[in-house]
Amino acid sequence: MKVEIRELKRKDYKKAIQFAISGMHFNWYLDSKLLLNLYGRYFWYSEITRATHVLAGYAGERLAGVLLAEMDGEKKKYKSFFMFLYVKVFDIILDIFCKKSAGLYDETMKEMISEYKKMNSPDGKIIFLAADPDALNKGIGTALLAAFEQQEPGKKIYLQTNNACTYQFYEHRGFERARERDIVLDIRNRRIQLKCFIYAKTTGS
Repeated sequence: MKVEIRELKRKDYKKAIQFAISGMHFNWYLDSKLLLNLYGRYFWYSEITRATHVLAGYAGERLAGVLLAEMDGEKKKYKSFFMFLYVKVFDIILDIFCKKSAGLYDETMKEMISEYKKMNSPDGKIIFLAADPDALNKGIGTALLAAFEQQEPGKKIYLQTNNACTYQFYEHRGFERARERDIVLDIRNRRIQLKCFIYAKTTGS
């Protein structure tokens, strides 16, 4: 599949959200379509308002994948009071209904990142990378990652992920597993075992 990297169209936000829901298997935690879409929107808004790099892969006029990155000292790409408010309200809802599990996952990741940063000084991180589930293994993620690395050569970057995602993708593209931890989430009387990972690499290597 021929993929052209260009600016993300605002009308394609909904598609990017669906890519995240599918690729990150949010259905492991939520079994309602409404909740899946609400959480997917929350996740997308959380990430895109932090992003300093927004790369979209298009196959013709069809969105095929998106990469968001947050590099230290660089300007955020988007600002939106509505997105900010949505995230804050959803944070409150999560705190009320999923405080134990959401808190465990967040704290685990924070601890792993803190441990990683004690021995490393990264320049930034990839905060979102998702592709059209109907076009898997078509080189979309690889093209997005390559385009980002061309924009930020020689930078030390990291990312956080878990076994609900295709973490092996990063291992095949020069990332090294820097941290790993097992946790068990209890969400709405469902016990979910997760492996949490931190991956890192120097771009261009």
